[in-house]
Amino acid sequence: MNKAELIEAVQKALGPDTTKRAADESVDAVIDAIAKGIRKDKKVQLVGFGTFEVKKRVARIGRNPKTGESMEIGASKSVGFRPSSALKGSL
Repeated sequence: MNKAELIEAVQKALGPDTTKRAADESVDAVIDAIAKGIRKDKKVQLVGFGTFEVKKRVARIGRNPKTGESMEIGASKSVGFRPSSALKGSL
């Protein structure tokens, strides 16, 4: 499912009175709220769905695939998702 399909699903779920623009704004508002929550609290937990949280990656030595030369890969942060047991069970 991509974002356009998600917007259509939200529009259908909200009923025939809902416009595609309103559904698009709703999806954008949820995504923005999750992003802000991750930036602020480093974790967003949606009960029954899962948890988004910041994961830290330590610096490490890697290899340039083109030359085979060793190179240092810097430390970084990423966002991970851990599904809830209810979501896992429904798959």
